[in-house]
Amino acid sequence: MCVLNQLAMIVAAGSGSSAISLLLPLLMIAVVYFLMIRPQQRKQKTWNEMLATLKAGDKVTTTGGIRGTILSLKDDTLVLRVAPDGLKLEVVKSAIAAVTTQEDAGK
Repeated sequence: MCVLNQLAMIVAAGSGSSAISLLLPLLMIAVVYFLMIRPQQRKQKTWNEMLATLKAGDKVTTTGGIRGTILSLKDDTLVLRVAPDGLKLEVVKSAIAAVTTQEDAGK
């Protein structure tokens, strides 16, 4: 009960600054949203668009660093042909980090 009385006295004594003290957490939430959450949402959206536009013949890099060419696509998996022996690997689409077909065309 003593803690509640102390909180009530603090609120009563500083009623002018209570609006500022309530505004500060809201401001911090807004800053966190625009500096951390919003950029991550944009990055996730572009990654999902990249996965949706994958097609056979694209050169890709997996999150494990394996580079290969897409041979076929299924719902959530794809088959990669990996150099130098033409080894075929089946990986899930979520393991694709980047499409490198456009980078190769620029060279």
